Amino acid sequence: MDKKILRSTPFQKFVKIEGFGGILLLIATLTALIWANSALGASYTSIWNYKVGIKTESFELYKPLLLWVNDGLMTVFFFLIGLEIKREVLIGELNSFKKMAFPLFGAIGGMIIPVLFFLILNQNESTFKGWGIPMATDIAFSLAILNALGKRVPLSLKIFLTAFAIVDDLGAVLVIAIFYSGTISMSLLGTAIVLLLFLYFLSYKRYYSKFVLVTMGVIIWVLFLKSGIHPTLAGVLLAFAVPIRQSINTPAFIENLVTITNNIKDASISKKPILSKEQIQEIDELQEWTGKYQSPLQHMEHSLHGWVAYLIIPLFALANAGVVITGGDNLDTMLIINIVVCLVLGKSIGITSIVVLAQKLKLLTVPKEISLQHIIGTSFLAGIGFTMAIFVSNLAFSDDPSYNLSAKMGILIGSLIAAILGYLILRIKRTAN
Repeated sequence: MDKKILRSTPFQKFVKIEGFGGILLLIATLTALIWANSALGASYTSIWNYKVGIKTESFELYKPLLLWVNDGLMTVFFFLIGLEIKREVLIGELNSFKKMAFPLFGAIGGMIIPVLFFLILNQNESTFKGWGIPMATDIAFSLAILNALGKRVPLSLKIFLTAFAIVDDLGAVLVIAIFYSGTISMSLLGTAIVLLLFLYFLSYKRYYSKFVLVTMGVIIWVLFLKSGIHPTLAGVLLAFAVPIRQSINTPAFIENLVTITNNIKDASISKKPILSKEQIQEIDELQEWTGKYQSPLQHMEHSLHGWVAYLIIPLFALANAGVVITGGDNLDTMLIINIVVCLVLGKSIGITSIVVLAQKLKLLTVPKEISLQHIIGTSFLAGIGFTMAIFVSNLAFSDDPSYNLSAKMGILIGSLIAAILGYLILRIKRTAN
């Protein structure tokens, strides 16, 4: 059998991970909703509000489990986003303006128009700070739906969705850093920046140590947290310190691989199911050379994708999607409607109109296999804002549970409507052909 048939490209593997992660995300969301609205609803609230951490006379890091998930584990999620952004900009789908133009214009429309919708529809000064909620796209959910459509959609459409979702995430990260951070302590922030610059210098010199990165990363995370800047931003900035180039090139690795292989053959113990001392030494040497040959960024991105898609994001959904469905007295109906409109219409109109306009002005080229119907369907899927939208809602309405509850309700309803419409439009595409 041809081995090429069995192999998937790195992007196809990424899509599969994110697609299955989307299924787990759905399960976690439904579990949270059922749990929070069941007879055990009180336990849902008490578990996530249970405080753990460190408390001393001079230092305190004592937070509810909910914040350990949102501020701690989600930093790993943002770190992965940073790795993806760096890879795409340097060698991927965003490494030239020609490649970047299609998803870039889509992302611009998908960020600006929903925000404009929110500002136009918002009539309450107290909910104004929720304008950043409909900006980003949940890549796990949206890719899970594209995967469910199978061959009805071309691979280039998945690349488009992934690329503009990454740009959207970058925009959301910047918004969080600038507009949703607290009072800033410049001394702590300055110390964190100095440590980051030191890591960047090590990366520039092609020195990479996972131990150094993790140790200093924890320190930088604490400094960001205590400085008033949201600590998840530290995850993105730390990712830029991970080198993308290998320590050795392919010819050098192959040369050493041949030498090690020959040494293992020469040191074999005939007819014995154990390795010789020399073979063990050669295997250790092989592991060391393999580590040098791997791209640190690629290796770390590959290692983290499963943890993020299968654990961190579903756990985030479990901790945050437990919206207690109550009567209208506890909810802001206009805020719910506003967010639903922004996610469903703002995203779809924004992405489609800007892409079509840019195409008419010959600022971008759309792949031949992607039709206008593909773009419209995908633009609706972009309205699935779930993970990042809930994250921004927690920041925007941290001091008002009622508005936060209403915003989450709007996010859930809007994301569901957007997902259904996007799926139906793309599914009809097959029969239309």
